[in-house]
Amino acid sequence: MSDTLSTLSCDSQTLITSAKTTLTTQAQALMGLAERVDTQFSQAVTLMLNCHGRVIICGMGKSGIVGKKIAATLASTGTPSFFMHPGEAFHGDLGMVHKDDLLILISYSGETEEVIRLLPSLQSFGNRSIAIVGNASSTLAQHCDCVLDIAIDREVCPNNLAPTTSTTMTIAMGDALAVALMQCRDFQPQDFARFHPGGSLGRKLLTRVRDLMHKDNLPFCTPETSLQDAIAVMTQGRRGVVLIKEGERLAGIFTDGDLRRAMLKDAAGMLRKTMAELMTPNPKTISQDTMIVEAEERMLHDKITLLVAVDDEKHVVGLLEIYDR
Repeated sequence: MSDTLSTLSCDSQTLITSAKTTLTTQAQALMGLAERVDTQFSQAVTLMLNCHGRVIICGMGKSGIVGKKIAATLASTGTPSFFMHPGEAFHGDLGMVHKDDLLILISYSGETEEVIRLLPSLQSFGNRSIAIVGNASSTLAQHCDCVLDIAIDREVCPNNLAPTTSTTMTIAMGDALAVALMQCRDFQPQDFARFHPGGSLGRKLLTRVRDLMHKDNLPFCTPETSLQDAIAVMTQGRRGVVLIKEGERLAGIFTDGDLRRAMLKDAAGMLRKTMAELMTPNPKTISQDTMIVEAEERMLHDKITLLVAVDDEKHVVGLLEIYDR
């Protein structure tokens, strides 16, 4: 490869063919892996289910990068897990390992020096271990409690050198473990949201109306308020709506859409009418304790953009707009 940048290029069809070949080869390897799944997989899942500590993922190089992803997936789906670099482990990070922890050791060759030299320490600690390897007869495989064999015919790399297909198999096996564990634990979207409170799913499944509703300077008026005065309240409230209260009871609602329709009928005469004549009585309300996902579903179903939030005594406590998320 030249040391300087050049204008090397391939024609479009060559690039498309290359991509299709790569993806097809990877897909075929995955199908082959699926056909070889055996009781070693169920044993691995059982070990993970019965682990009273953490699941620690350990791997070197590309295997380590994939291992970090597996650890992150497990941790976010109900299995306490973290990644431990084998080199750092040999120089002190083994102190993070508790006797109840389970180790998943990743090495395609099964002979990665940095991983192999951890085995005596882990065995002396009494930790159980799972090997993810491409050689079921390797040193690593022979010294672990169960072995997940991800052997492939060759890498999709043209030189059969760069970890490509093998890393795909590793990450797929990690996903298979995570999904099996989720099914065993009946892991639900609400559980997922607990570990992703900052994500969109977490917000939808954990956020309630009270968390997003507008509570300050609510635009109230009475049934006797004239349209002219109600427009001033609506303008000051900046929500395109006024709420008509009769004592502590919500009597009705009047929106900017109602205003436009009213003005089209009789612009001059309408200004003298009262909210009692123009409001929509018995407007839709929602409890402030309702989950936001349910509130959004209601608004979409009813084709409305705003709901009045109430407390347990049916007192108005806020306004929720459909884009408040």
